[in-house]
Amino acid sequence: MLHGNRQDAEKKVQITCRIQFGGEVSIIIKDEGKGFDPNKGPDPTAIVNVEPEHGRGVYLMRTLMDEVHFEQGGAEVHMRKDSARGHRERR
Repeated sequence: MLHGNRQDAEKKVQITCRIQFGGEVSIIIKDEGKGFDPNKGPDPTAIVNVEPEHGRGVYLMRTLMDEVHFEQGGAEVHMRKDSARGHRERR
């Protein structure tokens, strides 16, 4: 909400969450922002980037979720976690 809509209170963020019996959770977040390239940006694990209080969102999503992909130029993120099957390869 802070990054995508640039703190513009007039713009909306839509969050859809689906929880399936058995443990799968799917989340889709859409905002009205211009989007971004999720493959660009500083590496949050690099020593020079450890102290800043921002810049870890994409890294955390990819680390914690089983599947993450971006659509609409980065203005929409799809995440899925299947706790019943445990850790799987992240995309």
